[in-house]
Amino acid sequence: MAQSLLIVLRMDVSLYSAAAAMNATERWQDLVAENLSTASAPGARQQEISFSSVQAGMSSAVPSSASSTYVIPAAGATTNFSQGELKATGDKLDLAVEGPGFFTVQMPDGSKGYTRDGEFRLNSQGQLTTTQGYPVMSNGGSLTFDPNNTAPIDISAEGEVSQGPDSKGKISVTEFGNLKALSQGSGGFFYADSDEAQAKPASATNVRQGFVEESNTSPSLAMASLLTSMRMFESNQKVMEMQGDRMTKTITDLSGTS
Repeated sequence: MAQSLLIVLRMDVSLYSAAAAMNATERWQDLVAENLSTASAPGARQQEISFSSVQAGMSSAVPSSASSTYVIPAAGATTNFSQGELKATGDKLDLAVEGPGFFTVQMPDGSKGYTRDGEFRLNSQGQLTTTQGYPVMSNGGSLTFDPNNTAPIDISAEGEVSQGPDSKGKISVTEFGNLKALSQGSGGFFYADSDEAQAKPASATNVRQGFVEESNTSPSLAMASLLTSMRMFESNQKVMEMQGDRMTKTITDLSGTS
């Protein structure tokens, strides 16, 4: 009887493992879908899946001869900060960062946000803003131009900004010593919520005027990952069905019913 109970409990563990694997692959599918939705967004960063084993405990009802612990799969997400390809647009307000830095943006609540999306524009006050309307920062505050001045806007590789002969400051580009400490929000913005991010003025990043950085997601690789994750989900679903049928049969045999 004890041996039969042990078999049932081990089947129960296999059900938990298969269910955890299904949850992990479902998370993988969500990340792939997110990557595909932002594949055409300038400066978007690819989200990557990582798998690990998490130790879990068995019920105290398990006989002492059995192992009291087992592991189940778990999924986590990490951000790929590798450089995306630069695409020439010819628009003087389009900027790209070449290197590890981020453009610094003032968010609606007054905090700083960081983005690789340099598809900028001028608002009615002459401020350089993101597509969402958030001011792009310089070393002296927001970057503001004279709407009545027809002189061209020029931005050097070092980020120095001018409108004709008038200097407008230096565009604020920030680098981080610990990219893993950044938190990601919507719209391609990142936030340095803790000192662990180690924010500092850029020293290894150039600004490219007339370019935008494309997403670093490969749609073809993302589709391949989606198909793989779907097959893994289906495989674990079959394992759950098989173990469920075996458990039902074992319990039926133990109870002596047909």
